[in-house]
Amino acid sequence: MLYHGFYNRVWIPDPEHVWKSAEILRDFRPGDETLELQLEDGEILYPLDTASPQLPHLRNPDILVGENDLTALSYLHEPAVLHNLKVRFVESKIIYTYCGIILVAVNPYKQLHIYGDAVIHAYSGQNMGDMDPHIFAVAEEAYKQMARNNKNQSIIVSGESGAGKTVSARFAMRYFAMVSKSGSKTRVEDKVLASNPITEAIGNAKTTRNDNSSRFGKYTEISFDKRYQIIGANMRTYLLEKSRVVFQSEGERNYHIFYQICACADQPEFKSLRLCECLNMECKPLGPYIIVQPQLKMSSSVLSTGLTEDFQADVFKVLAGILHLGNVDIQSVGSDRSSSSDPHLAVFCELLGVSPEGVTRWLCHRRIVMVAETVVKPVPRERAVNARDALAKQIYAHLFDSVIHRINAALQVPGKQHTFIGVLDIYGFETFDINSFEQFCINYANEKLQQQFNLHVFKLDQEEYRKEDIPWTLIDFYDNQPVIDLIEAKMGILDLLDEECVFPQGADQNWLQKLYNYLADNPLFEKPRMSNEAFIIQHFADKVEYQCWGFLEKNRDTLYEELVDTMRTSKVLSLGQWKIAYIRKRLGDCLHQDLFTNGVCVWSPSGFSTEHWSFLQFRSSLYLLMETLNATTPHYVRCIKPNDEKMPFEYDSRRVVQQLRACGVLETIHISAQSYPSRWTYIEFYSRYSILMSQQELGLNNKKQTCKTVLQRLIQDSNMYKFGRTKIFFRAGQVAYLEKLRLDRLRGACVTIQKHVRGWRQRTRFLCMRGAAIVLQQYVRGQRQIRSAALKQGWAAVVIQRYWRGYLTRQIYTMLRNSTITVQAFTRGWLARKRYRKVLGLSINRSHEGCGNLLSDQRHSYVEYMSVAMYLFTVNYLGGVVRIAENNLELQKEDHEKEVEVVREENRRLKEERVRLQRQLEEEAKANGDLQDQVIQLSKHIKVRVQRSYSSKKHVKVRVQRSYSSTSTSNLKPRGVVVNMIPGMAAQLLFMCVRHADYLNDGAKLKSYLILPETAVVLSNIFLQEFMKQSSPSQCKNCLHNFDLSEHRQIFSDLAINIYHQFISVMEKALTPMIVPGMLEHESIQGISSMKPTGFRKRSNSVYEDQEVYTISSILQQLSLFHQAMSQHGMDGGLVRQAVRQIFFLVGAATFNNILLRKDMCSCRKGMQIRCNISYLEEWLKEKDLLQGCGAMDSLKPLSQAAWLLQVNKTTEDDAKEIIEQCSELNPVQIVKILNSYTPIDDFEKRVAPSFVRKVQVRDIGYSQKLSNLFENHSCTVQTVELMIQCVSMDFSWLHDWFISFGSRGCSRIARGHPPT
Repeated sequence: MLYHGFYNRVWIPDPEHVWKSAEILRDFRPGDETLELQLEDGEILYPLDTASPQLPHLRNPDILVGENDLTALSYLHEPAVLHNLKVRFVESKIIYTYCGIILVAVNPYKQLHIYGDAVIHAYSGQNMGDMDPHIFAVAEEAYKQMARNNKNQSIIVSGESGAGKTVSARFAMRYFAMVSKSGSKTRVEDKVLASNPITEAIGNAKTTRNDNSSRFGKYTEISFDKRYQIIGANMRTYLLEKSRVVFQSEGERNYHIFYQICACADQPEFKSLRLCECLNMECKPLGPYIIVQPQLKMSSSVLSTGLTEDFQADVFKVLAGILHLGNVDIQSVGSDRSSSSDPHLAVFCELLGVSPEGVTRWLCHRRIVMVAETVVKPVPRERAVNARDALAKQIYAHLFDSVIHRINAALQVPGKQHTFIGVLDIYGFETFDINSFEQFCINYANEKLQQQFNLHVFKLDQEEYRKEDIPWTLIDFYDNQPVIDLIEAKMGILDLLDEECVFPQGADQNWLQKLYNYLADNPLFEKPRMSNEAFIIQHFADKVEYQCWGFLEKNRDTLYEELVDTMRTSKVLSLGQWKIAYIRKRLGDCLHQDLFTNGVCVWSPSGFSTEHWSFLQFRSSLYLLMETLNATTPHYVRCIKPNDEKMPFEYDSRRVVQQLRACGVLETIHISAQSYPSRWTYIEFYSRYSILMSQQELGLNNKKQTCKTVLQRLIQDSNMYKFGRTKIFFRAGQVAYLEKLRLDRLRGACVTIQKHVRGWRQRTRFLCMRGAAIVLQQYVRGQRQIRSAALKQGWAAVVIQRYWRGYLTRQIYTMLRNSTITVQAFTRGWLARKRYRKVLGLSINRSHEGCGNLLSDQRHSYVEYMSVAMYLFTVNYLGGVVRIAENNLELQKEDHEKEVEVVREENRRLKEERVRLQRQLEEEAKANGDLQDQVIQLSKHIKVRVQRSYSSKKHVKVRVQRSYSSTSTSNLKPRGVVVNMIPGMAAQLLFMCVRHADYLNDGAKLKSYLILPETAVVLSNIFLQEFMKQSSPSQCKNCLHNFDLSEHRQIFSDLAINIYHQFISVMEKALTPMIVPGMLEHESIQGISSMKPTGFRKRSNSVYEDQEVYTISSILQQLSLFHQAMSQHGMDGGLVRQAVRQIFFLVGAATFNNILLRKDMCSCRKGMQIRCNISYLEEWLKEKDLLQGCGAMDSLKPLSQAAWLLQVNKTTEDDAKEIIEQCSELNPVQIVKILNSYTPIDDFEKRVAPSFVRKVQVRDIGYSQKLSNLFENHSCTVQTVELMIQCVSMDFSWLHDWFISFGSRGCSRIARGHPPT
């Protein structure tokens, strides 16, 4: 065998955790001496035997871990079972798990809210594979098989002390009482439930392992009649631990009843028992006294069990007498004598009504009957104490039997039993540090039960193979018959014990020596190495070492005949007949009637006496029990104790595996693993592994043949599987191999999808980047071109401006220069001519003076000339500039005037458009009004045509109308309420008939109208007050004159309510079978399969093959039929919406409750299916115009949020915060339940980590603390506030409408719209 591939994890032994997971680092090859493994704390080399290597157990894929049925695991072995239970119990907080035909129940040591009436109704009528494992599922399966096959059933509840056997048996009986009400006044089911606390009080006690341990075995037969209703019950008890009355180990207590009666010692009704005196002394039967809550009230339930007040008073006297007897002090008188004068003995005799002298004498003396004489001999103190204790034990045993007899008498009622279901609450395999006679008897009984269990499992496998036409092969499984022979065969342990008890001087040591001598060669019997006072037996579960001390005394159960005679005078609890009843019970049917001579017990010819029949009595009752179980169909419940510290949801692997070995769970796994443990129907295989099929194989029409073809191709060895009629049988490990192939195919498909998706994403990304780059390039290039052109244009403009300005400047300069030169030329010419003239006109004498003046005038003239020239130039230049500016302003003004003209034109156009639209709206409004008038006229015309279509009703109406004038008849036509109710035409005609009868004053005819069933139905809409509101004044004048129908108003109102209730009941009855299959189980989204490998408990186990398969389309079709019926009958729109809302609430509540109760429905894919189905329902509401104002979708909010919760991420702190915020319609318990139940369908999904669940819980605690702080100054509590929030969040408007429409009667059925449990 080679380890390779994906599943390379194994289990190796571990001293602390029993088994530890490891991962293989290197493949194993034949011849390897070690296996290289990787643990959490490092690597190790696991040694192997090269001769015959025992390879470690393979670990199952994670997808198979946490399954409801252990037989669904591909690898069936001890570590797989242990790990699967741990995952379910610790991580998912689930206490129930199937193991084939066994229900494994792990004690949570915590109150769980999974046993309410709502849960019982949820499991009632369901198939065992449909719901999560539960004790109610086992009870329902037993009840269903009893009704189907008419065969008696048994539920065997076993486990060690503290595992929860009594509670499980109690819940099973409570389930039967709830689902099969007797219907009679006897109320047998209530009596059965009321008897449980009584039997627990007198038969249960505190031990080191359990605070409420049953110290006796109980088999309760619940009788049913032909209608499968409870008609009676009967209880049988086994091996009451009488020694506990006189002795309790350290840390243990006596039976609860003693503490309860002591707690009531100071009450007036218990003063006569003088218990206060008893409590002041050392009360030996009680041991350490602990006050408990008294539970001895005379309630009606206690009285119903047959325990009358007088009988209870006698019981209390006997209990008080036993307490006083335990305080009797016996003194030694010498070495071989004893005496007693204790006052408690007098109280004991007074309470029981016996002679104090007789009791005192025979406690300390013994009568020996010889052949010739009778001798009275004193006994030493030790034997006197034993006699006192034996008397106390036998009195308590008689009290126990008397109470059980009274209860059985009360549970028997007249009637013939048709079938019964027995509930066996019996002790499981026990092994303590010190094991004695009681443990020996218990383990012997478990050996017999285990043998019966093995044979039953073997038989079921044979029947399954025969049913499926699978060739039967012999399975080698453990048979514990050799152990049973060691105990009960000739010269066995019991035979040697009886033989030693025959001898008066027999001793435990002598008996033990005989065991050593006779059984030394038996491989199942061992002698301890370090002890000569014990022996070891190899039981089916484990080796147990028994201490021999006390075996003979407990087997003899010696009670002197003289003490029995003293009880004959007692009138309490029929102790007067105790002697004969005691001896007959001890001897049974094995002894002859001539053993009793003059009230003295003598030896019988067969050699037996009354001193050694304790185990014989137990064995005979055990044989009777086994005979009863073999005649019934058994159902097994194995209770497991997870830890010895009684810590809630703490898992001790060593303690659990010890109990699994002891209770037969691992033996079931072993038997299943030897053959074909994994069994799939063809449909399940096809749905799960269709991904492994080729297109050609998928094209075949025969799915069964397709499964055979693909399986023969995938698994070459035909011995690894077998084809049955309806199932495929696989050897161990083959499902894991198929899961590996499926996972490889899915991984390959995922890789292909990822490859293409990643390529597409990269291509898309590249194209986007390329497009973006092109756009950027275009933008940059455009900007660059624009910027370059702008710069060139700007530079060119600057250059042009420069040259232009230079040119203008040069022109101006040239013009000025030329002007200046011209001016200068003329000026100089003029000056020269003027000077020349002056020179000619002056004389020589004045030449010097004339020259100076002349130069001054010339300079002044030149300045004036230049000023004039510059002024002229400036004026000419500025004039040109002004003219250019004026031209620009004129151009701009023209442009602005054009724009203003365009805006004015657009404004005028918009005003015209507005006027046109207003005219169009007025015309359309007028046309709409005309259409409405036409619709009204057409509706009236159609109504008249419809009325005329009923020819027969037309003749009746004509005859009625002939009695009235035409005007009166037209005014009497009903309107409003009458027309709108169902059906309108019939109501109108019958209303006219009533008026006609009133007109004729014909009371008989009117009465005949009102008593007809159909008349009552159609007249259910006649509410005179409502009718008067809708009536015209002329109609009010024409009311009935001769009859008053006011007394019928309430009748019609109740009838209308009843009709509505019946209609709702019909809808619920029709839809209920469709809800779960259609909303949860049917896969509405093709290609998304949520099926997983299942175990022994699968749907095909209890579902008929021809049963109809419902889908979401079936639900929608049924809803459409009901809506069509309501519409055709003219049902009021408000009532239609109310009915739809109520039906949608039923759909949501049923689906949501099944999610909470079915772990296999909590997956991501199932959440997708549910949300898809909800969308279909929403589309249906839209199609029927019921989405708005109906509130139907609001009733589906819890379901919708649950589906969302299954799909959302559940990893981080933000996810927890989002879940708390979004799931407002779910309470925290429901959220945690869904998170714990979340089940991955494939390895690609991950389970919800416990740390994340704790995050959600912590956030919820924080929310509750905020509420506490908010309301800390008020009287209301957090629970009250949360309840108020839940109530306020609900929409009860429809309930108000219902009261307004029909009154308050009969609304209890509709008003049950509380949130799902």
